[in-house]
Amino acid sequence: MLKTFLVTLTSLVVLSLGGFAVYAYHSEIAPIQASESQQFDPATVEKGRILAAAGYCASCHTAGDGEPYTGNYAMDTGFGILYSTNITPDVEQGIGSWSQEAFLRAMHEGVDREGKHLFPAFPYDHFAKMSEEDINAIYAYIMSEIKPAKAIQKENELPFPLDQRILQAGWKMLFVDFDRYEPDTDKSEEWNRGAYLVEGVTHCGACHTPRNLLGAEQSDQQYAGANVDRWTAPALTADNPSAIQWSAADFSEYLQVGSTRYQGSAAGPMAPVVHAGLRELPESDLDAIGVYLAELSGSTSTAQDNASIVAASLALGKPSKAYRENQGERLYASACASCHYNVEQIALGRPDLGINSSTRLDDPDNLIHVILDGVSNDEGMAGVVMPGFRGALNDDEIASIAAYLRSSRTDKSAWTDLPAKISNIRTH
Repeated sequence: MLKTFLVTLTSLVVLSLGGFAVYAYHSEIAPIQASESQQFDPATVEKGRILAAAGYCASCHTAGDGEPYTGNYAMDTGFGILYSTNITPDVEQGIGSWSQEAFLRAMHEGVDREGKHLFPAFPYDHFAKMSEEDINAIYAYIMSEIKPAKAIQKENELPFPLDQRILQAGWKMLFVDFDRYEPDTDKSEEWNRGAYLVEGVTHCGACHTPRNLLGAEQSDQQYAGANVDRWTAPALTADNPSAIQWSAADFSEYLQVGSTRYQGSAAGPMAPVVHAGLRELPESDLDAIGVYLAELSGSTSTAQDNASIVAASLALGKPSKAYRENQGERLYASACASCHYNVEQIALGRPDLGINSSTRLDDPDNLIHVILDGVSNDEGMAGVVMPGFRGALNDDEIASIAAYLRSSRTDKSAWTDLPAKISNIRTH
């Protein structure tokens, strides 16, 4: 009896391992030669340029001091550091020997030309939703317009066995839906266009969805917000903390100019997403993204609702006899109020902090980042900058401003351990 059981168990294990090996194996796709280089029509190349921007290809494949698209951008995955690869058309170090077929497989299946599984820091779980035509356009752009360049590839810093690429096949089995995007026939064409862009090339969920212990997006918490590079990527659902709900027009405006009148500006990791990426999309696509995200966020507020919220916040921001009673009020009055003061209506680029996302999130990290380092010219709204106070204010002083804004301008519970959090962000 025991022998039969052991034989059966061993057979099942062998069959399972054999099945997994078959699933995980991918053959090499033959390299192309220089004589096989393709010519692409200008319209396809331009389309690829726009899609490559919307997918932030350059942002993640360019190190701070590197040539564009030569890789070595460090990504802290929580399991270790991964370095992006060179995707210039360089034959030796880039993807110059990759055929269109090989590029398509990488984008749709997360497998490189040689048959190795790619780590999911490369968001093929989103790119799998893209059409073959769109991916081929990106390939045409890279092969036509990006200058071949060399860069010594840094070694990933993952512990064993997580550095074994074969294991990524198991991760895919558990977490990746490789189906292309299927339009929802109950929704409008504009909604479906927005969904296709958000779910696919712009991969918004990669930052705005919390991940499980194995690093996969939690499908039951889609767009519920997450932490990225020590910033908070706010929820894009009804849990978004903004006092005024995001409308389709708000999302569209934010992606076009980097700021909205009510919700805030694109700073930190979100800044290049807008300024070096999404804003390259045509306005019709940004409007479509707005339509899709507005439905996700469940916006039901009316203009009258918004006007009441704005009026109440502006009233709280007006000077009173009790003004400057404590350090936070005094510092806010001297360092912040001159730019963050509105009278009858909120001016674009002059955020009212009573309804701004950064003062209403559960975590104060975003507000601390902005007070420390400001908003540079390549963040937020073009032409509007905010100075940083890293060298002018100490941790206790910044904490007092944050605490003052939280207690006096929102109905949220007080943040705790503010000085310690500020010190931690300041030194990292």
